[in-house]
Amino acid sequence: MTSMEQIADAHATVSESVRAFYERMPYPPPVADLDAQRALCGDPMRRRALFHQAWPAQTQREDYEILVAGCGTSQAVRYAFREPGARITAIDISEASLLHTRHLANRYRLDNLELHHLPVERVQHLRRSFDLIVCTGVLHHVPDPDLGLQSLREVLDRQGAMRLMVYAPYGRAGIYMMQTYCRMLGIGTSDKDLRDLGAGLDALPSDHPIATVLRKAKDFRRPDAMADALLHPSDRAFTVGEVYDWLERCGMSFGRWTEQAPYLPACGRVATGAHAARLAPLAPRLQHGAMELLRGTMVSHSFIAYRDDRIGPVSPVTFHGGAWRDYIPIPVASTVCVRNGLPKGCASVLINGAHRYPDLVLPLDPIEDRLHSLMDGTKTLADVVSSAELDINGQRLATGFFERLWQYDHVIVDASRAGREGSLGKEVGR
Repeated sequence: MTSMEQIADAHATVSESVRAFYERMPYPPPVADLDAQRALCGDPMRRRALFHQAWPAQTQREDYEILVAGCGTSQAVRYAFREPGARITAIDISEASLLHTRHLANRYRLDNLELHHLPVERVQHLRRSFDLIVCTGVLHHVPDPDLGLQSLREVLDRQGAMRLMVYAPYGRAGIYMMQTYCRMLGIGTSDKDLRDLGAGLDALPSDHPIATVLRKAKDFRRPDAMADALLHPSDRAFTVGEVYDWLERCGMSFGRWTEQAPYLPACGRVATGAHAARLAPLAPRLQHGAMELLRGTMVSHSFIAYRDDRIGPVSPVTFHGGAWRDYIPIPVASTVCVRNGLPKGCASVLINGAHRYPDLVLPLDPIEDRLHSLMDGTKTLADVVSSAELDINGQRLATGFFERLWQYDHVIVDASRAGREGSLGKEVGR
């Protein structure tokens, strides 16, 4: 047997182990209904923000092709809810997960969703291309992440986008220690083993490296979540540098982090720290890698990526020059504006509930507060400045404030009117 055949056999063994794991322990845990989330899934402002996060410079459209690769028990149904005009295709290696998805799709009569029992590596068998590919929590479990990502690239439209999430190593150090412990003891996924494992976690000292994850992960003590984290047969993690290298090897380009503020030295306590001047001139890749090390507790990386032969820039949003005047800021639903108990001179403080780091708060002075209050998802930034009736000095300071709002993930930019008119469909030749 050749070395290539041996590698193929090893990959097949791992793939079968992963499939069998999810047949027994579908994850995320199945839900009976999505009634409580229908309003959120159908929120048109949220849908618009998510579209422009992936395609800042394109005019929003509804009728596009979406692939949910490794859909689990309910993710594809949520996309079918949120994008009623889109065609959703979902694949998964677990029949059990697809069964739960199919049940939800039938319950809500989602005729824009089709399901296929298929691993990511064989996605070409669909003989289709997609405008958006969503693959979160999957590629770090496949035996060959390069092959998995390359396979997805092959079915991504040239102007398409991928939403990806993979594990990060530093915040999961305690998890990897406990994974090794479980393998040493031969702990499996039986009900008794999972009960005993839960009791063992309860007995760990409060300063064990896994303690932070146990405190912050709401569902970690659930048997299915505990098994997915500690007993998964195939699990690897990527540093920021490894994410960039991985994308480049597989013919992809990095676009942006889904929540970018934790990765930017211009945000939070680091912006005024002793090393701010050393961090500022670094290339974005090095800045992001340095912030991962400084943060120290990132458990995953969520980001948007594009094909490396895409036409046009992957990151068209810039606040240099005058293009920003035509940007339309779309408020982010997870932002909370606090107005009580603030220090003198501070009119409000913005907090994005999706951020996990307490230093990522953005205090606003009265002028900034007025500007922020005028952003309703329809006005351009030029309109906002005009409505605020600022003097010359206020107008000059406004540009920096708008950039900070974007950096801190409080707005998503619709840049489709900034000299880049056009739709996704036109760019892909439809």
